[in-house]
Amino acid sequence: MKKLVLILSGIWCALLAYASGGYRQDGNALWLNALGGEVRLDFCTDDMFRVRQSRSGALRIADETWMVRKYDFAPVSYTVSEEADKWDIETKRLRVEVWKNPFRLVVRNKQGEMLYAEQAKPRFVGDSVCTSALMQGDEHFFGFGERMDFMDQRGHKVYLNVELGRGSKPAVGGKDILRANYCPVPFMMSTAGYGIFFHTAYPTEWDMGWSAPGSYSFRATGGELDYYFIYGPDFYTMLDRYTDLTGKSPMLPRFAMGLHLGTYSGGTWKNEQMTSDAYPPALCKRMRQEGIPFDLLWLDSTWRMFNETFGNGGCTFEWRETFKDPKAMFDSCYAQHVQMVGLHVRSILDNGPEYRLLDEARKKGNVLYPGAQAEGLVNFFSPDAVDWWWENGVKKVADLGCKFVKTDVGSAFRLKEDASGEGAALHNLFPLAYAEAPYRKFKELNGMRGLTHTREGYAGIQRYPYIWAGDWGTEWQWFEPVIRGGLNIGMSGVGNWTHCMGGFEQYSAYDTELYMRWVQFGMFSPIAMLFGMDHPRYHEPWTYGEEAMRNFIKYDKLRYRLIPYIYTNAWRLHRTARPMMSALVMDYPQDENTYHLSRQYMFGPWMMVCPVTTKNALSQWVYFPGGKWFDYETGERYEGRQYKSFLTPLDVLPVYIKAGAIIPMQPEMQWVGEKPLDVLTLDVYPEGESSFEMYEDDGISLDYEKGMYALTRFTSSLKPGEWTFRASKPEGKFRPERHQYAVQAYLDFIPSMVLENGKSLERLASSDAVEHQTGWFYDSEKKRLFVKLDGDNRSEVEVVVR
Repeated sequence: MKKLVLILSGIWCALLAYASGGYRQDGNALWLNALGGEVRLDFCTDDMFRVRQSRSGALRIADETWMVRKYDFAPVSYTVSEEADKWDIETKRLRVEVWKNPFRLVVRNKQGEMLYAEQAKPRFVGDSVCTSALMQGDEHFFGFGERMDFMDQRGHKVYLNVELGRGSKPAVGGKDILRANYCPVPFMMSTAGYGIFFHTAYPTEWDMGWSAPGSYSFRATGGELDYYFIYGPDFYTMLDRYTDLTGKSPMLPRFAMGLHLGTYSGGTWKNEQMTSDAYPPALCKRMRQEGIPFDLLWLDSTWRMFNETFGNGGCTFEWRETFKDPKAMFDSCYAQHVQMVGLHVRSILDNGPEYRLLDEARKKGNVLYPGAQAEGLVNFFSPDAVDWWWENGVKKVADLGCKFVKTDVGSAFRLKEDASGEGAALHNLFPLAYAEAPYRKFKELNGMRGLTHTREGYAGIQRYPYIWAGDWGTEWQWFEPVIRGGLNIGMSGVGNWTHCMGGFEQYSAYDTELYMRWVQFGMFSPIAMLFGMDHPRYHEPWTYGEEAMRNFIKYDKLRYRLIPYIYTNAWRLHRTARPMMSALVMDYPQDENTYHLSRQYMFGPWMMVCPVTTKNALSQWVYFPGGKWFDYETGERYEGRQYKSFLTPLDVLPVYIKAGAIIPMQPEMQWVGEKPLDVLTLDVYPEGESSFEMYEDDGISLDYEKGMYALTRFTSSLKPGEWTFRASKPEGKFRPERHQYAVQAYLDFIPSMVLENGKSLERLASSDAVEHQTGWFYDSEKKRLFVKLDGDNRSEVEVVVR
């Protein structure tokens, strides 16, 4: 018997060795014959690879295209060597150890430093797929989509599934920062220098050391095990690689950098009878009369008829009876230089007195998604259904003048319990299909860049900008969480993001202070949007009094002056996924003081914005990371790596400028393109050597995709007693309009001369004089130099200050 046991044991060991050995290569694809079936690794680049494993041992053949848009990559050079217990794989930047029994990965950088090490735990448990990894002692985790709860998720458990949250409203439910998931993204980045994209549409759970300190796991409730490992080591490289997979944010029209204004047309819920087609043009007129810059307008829910089956939850594409002449309304708004007017729609169809869309869709069979819990839900996964929805619904309002839509209720897709299919996965993909349909259709109809205003999203939603944060209340308790949500979603590949300036829905007494503080933050958000549902104020600035009006106009005008800077950063988002609004940890990942800062962020590479989020605050502290910083209001200098407290006057948003900054600014405008950009002001904060490339194109067409743009490089060089500033000629296929240059810079030394291309400029009597003629003035009190140059962007310009 003992001999038989030894023989059987030997046979089993031999089979085990056979079952867990061998590999084959086909270009970037590597199949490993591991215990339990084949594992496939796909090397996308030298620093990114995909891991796939199925509980059945057979991987699905087709790759989905809702989340990931790129599967074909240039050949990657890598080597494979096999040992008895593992495979060793090397690229130019990574060393990957794949252990056979049990299967697990260990990833090191080229220097041999461990980045990521999986644990020997089951990968298939019931219906779930799971991966567990060791957590390094100083490792912290960021991303996960539009999370309002925390930034650093170390020690937390995160559940990702598109939903509004659960519980009693308004305290929890849709207003529960711990659960609300308008836009979850199964992607995270580690301060250890790597990111994980869990390529699944099923709900996921990320246990980031909650259950077992020293390890973390990510789990999905169905599907295959499919994830990407992305090496940085910096956060910006990880974001760039992740969006190489899921798609880059397209360029929005330049005017979309201006203010977006929403309205209930005079009557919100239970006041629908007060709406009218006269209200939107009158609102535009008031905005222009008050000198409040804005560019886009949309009409929220109450423009449309609520009817029959679903009440206000369905969309009939019929106008409420209070809208007598919608086309005249659109025409009147456009005559007042509104660049785009849009309408709020829902993902569910209903019947109206004239258009029986729900009935017609039922007859079509393939228009409504079969088995969906929400009857009337359009099957946006079907091109035929999208075409029908467009021609029979959206086109009826587009023909009158509507140029984009706000796609609400992207979370409506769920299958009935007795329906077949992968409803749990399709639920998270539905917001992508829903947002893509009007984005693509309106882009074709308008003959310009697309724009969709949407609430829900998932991995890949950045392709159909822009996302707004949802219906958060007009309360202090939700102010800072919304800022946190913007920072987290920016670290998840979604840079075109906004929120309801002042909050959305009022629960307690009106608070002018909260409105003013939220407006300040709103103007320094990637997209600036003013909208609220409270009747009859709707957050229109004049309803909050004169002080609030002055505050609104001050920061609105400042945003419009900053549009060359904002638009350039929109280009950087398009090219590299660098968010306009970025958490400080992205620039300072080794500084633990930045890991939890959710009321400070970088606005582009140079501006640190610090909203005041405490009611009646007399002061607040600010953390300055490494380097030197300038107070944007006063020019006062501060050394980095310190905390410092400041007074917080209500009409001032604390903004600090990183030393070395070069910020291009345009003249004040009431709408984008109101005036020619004839004088470009360069706001400079000299420190050592620094540079900034300003982006320009026609602002509206898709020609930028063909290389029709220009980059102008500005450089600053500060030495003891001398400062040199240069503006190169624009480079690229696009020819920008002519810009003269004005320069304003903080200098600690008093200039004796200012030279432009070797020619001495006249010293003038005041900064006001510099606005009107060539020359220079130095303000000794503020230590600020003002220069008006004779040259322009048709040639290179050099300014030397001694």
